[in-house]
Amino acid sequence: MNCLKVVLIFFVFLLHGFISVAEPILSVRENGVSKSIGKNVAIFEDSTGKMTLQDVIKSGVFTKSDADVPNIGVSPSSFWIKFSVQNISQNDRLLLEFDQPTIDEATLYTVQPDGSIATQAEGEFKKYHERLYDNQNHVFALDIPRGNTYTFYMRVKSGEQMVLPMFIGDTKSVLESLMNKDVIFGLFFGIILVMLFYNLFIYFTTREKGYLYYVFYILTLALSQASLSGYAFRFIWPGSTWMAQNSVYIFPSLGGLAAMLFVKEFLQTRILVPKLTKGLNILIGVFIFAIIAVFLGLKMLSFTIMQLNTIIGSLYVLYLSVVVLRKGNKSAQFFIVAWTILLLGATIFVLKDFGIFPYNNFTSSILAIGSAIEVVLLSFALADKINILRKEREAVQAQTLLAVEENARIVREQNVLLEAKVTERTQELKASNEELNKTLIDLKEAEMQLVESEKMASLGQLTAGIAHEINNPINFVTSNVKPLKRDVEMVIEMLNQIEGISLSEESLDEKKQKIADLKEEYDYDYLKTEIDYLINGINEGSSRTAEIVKGLRIFSRLDEDDLKRADINEGIDSTLVIVNNQLDNKIEIVKQYTALPLVECYPGKLNQVFMNIVSNALYAIKAKLKDDKGGLLTISTSANDTHVLISIKDNGTGMDEATKKKLFEPFFTTKDVGEGTGLGLSIAYNTIVKHNGTITVNSEVGVGTEFIIEIPIIHQTLNIA
Repeated sequence: MNCLKVVLIFFVFLLHGFISVAEPILSVRENGVSKSIGKNVAIFEDSTGKMTLQDVIKSGVFTKSDADVPNIGVSPSSFWIKFSVQNISQNDRLLLEFDQPTIDEATLYTVQPDGSIATQAEGEFKKYHERLYDNQNHVFALDIPRGNTYTFYMRVKSGEQMVLPMFIGDTKSVLESLMNKDVIFGLFFGIILVMLFYNLFIYFTTREKGYLYYVFYILTLALSQASLSGYAFRFIWPGSTWMAQNSVYIFPSLGGLAAMLFVKEFLQTRILVPKLTKGLNILIGVFIFAIIAVFLGLKMLSFTIMQLNTIIGSLYVLYLSVVVLRKGNKSAQFFIVAWTILLLGATIFVLKDFGIFPYNNFTSSILAIGSAIEVVLLSFALADKINILRKEREAVQAQTLLAVEENARIVREQNVLLEAKVTERTQELKASNEELNKTLIDLKEAEMQLVESEKMASLGQLTAGIAHEINNPINFVTSNVKPLKRDVEMVIEMLNQIEGISLSEESLDEKKQKIADLKEEYDYDYLKTEIDYLINGINEGSSRTAEIVKGLRIFSRLDEDDLKRADINEGIDSTLVIVNNQLDNKIEIVKQYTALPLVECYPGKLNQVFMNIVSNALYAIKAKLKDDKGGLLTISTSANDTHVLISIKDNGTGMDEATKKKLFEPFFTTKDVGEGTGLGLSIAYNTIVKHNGTITVNSEVGVGTEFIIEIPIIHQTLNIA
């Protein structure tokens, strides 16, 4: 019965050889080079995906391939590939390299001379360690005795683009080809890693959000390339067949999403082209949908959407960058060059699959090469953007300086003319003018002295606050150092004695006993506990000191002439660190913060406003309660679409309407002589006006006072006629 079955199978193969399209027999000799077999194969499409080898042999009509690299496209069907190989080399084993790492399933059927079938199964449905050869490409062993010709059938199936680059050669030539591909990808991955860590370092240095988006883009780009080339399955998740099959859909979509986010930030599209930014948001939404489709099991739909969205997005971004360049953003020059190189690489990579360009290591790696060049150029672009911003800032400062000097020159000239006219008219007016000038000088000197007095008072308050706050943790550290030094010296002394015992000629038991006695003498267990306690105390004190210094750094920003985007909540907290010594454990501070957008402002000047108002509030509370407890200072923050609101409310003495009307007048103060200059709230009012904001006061005598500050999120220069 078995013999009859073998004869029938052999007869079927023989009959199929007459009715099928005859494909050329590929002869392989030992020449050190693997050969492409694309034009030596015939292909049959199984639209049901359920046909067995016997079904295909009986009814399959194969179509001869005329391309070096057959391109089947995206299809849910299974495809059968038939080819014959004549071994005229000196080896009984040849290798078939199937350079399509992302194929879901690839099963090779070898037709033996006796009609039996040998099977080798590869693909992403198997764990990586189950492969015959350790490589990301699928490598099959073709065991053909020298001088013989065997016929092979391969069944392939995939949810993404099916391009079938197949090469046959002896073991040495195939493995050398695979090693060359590893070297190329290693160079690409090395460049990507260098750029990733470089830009990550720059982000932690500058805290520019654009660098963070770019790091995310580089990471997803690297994972996309690693997934598409099979290296991710080989090195990152060799045990996860789910990731092997789905990463080629997830990471390219994540890469597209990251690219769109980076483009929005780098090209400043929300400011320069807000309408075109909506297109980027749509592209981001489509990429997110493509990722969701993978988890819903719609892989083919996800792949189609991802490819189409990538093509549309690439062209759209190129158009958008040209528009941004025309609007004066010079950073777009680097971006256009980098993006064009990436598109050229992708175009060559795709045209290679259609036979327009030859299939070789260069064309198969051109996408990775283009990606690496793009990553490097975009890193240069980010660095160039910082230089452009610095130069623009320097130019603005130079223009401002010139304007100030011109105004000063005009004022000087006008003063000279005015003095000349007054001198010409009457000597009496001249004397009067001189008297007035003298009075004006005296007033300016008095004003400068008062302003300096206010600054010195603030500096004294700042110094007192920091000294008070930093003294406790520093004392905690210094008080622990001496006992820690003593304990360490005891440990060192004990170790020296143990070393002496260990080098003695006594027996092991005697040494153990002496060491145990020594540890008991030094109270070793308590010594360890005390050292841990002292180190923890020093660590706690240094951490608190660092926190105070951070608050001081935030409070005392040197940004008098620069607008910056700042966190208002952070500025208020740094102010509270400065005035903490004024609380005397009798005044409670309640913070009712909400998450605020970053505000375009002069952070250092706003911090001075907060300190002036908070200091006055604490003074009012102490004036009312004296040495009693019960003081309450409530600070609240909120925001709407255009403004940020800050409320500072106390339960101090309050004020009447007459006081409220004069509150922001220069030199007006309700404090005793020597306790205030009367300039604090005047300076605060002028600072808020400079920010195009408002400051409102609600107060009731004996109940308390509330200051409400409203500041626009985006600073706009006022045009005053």
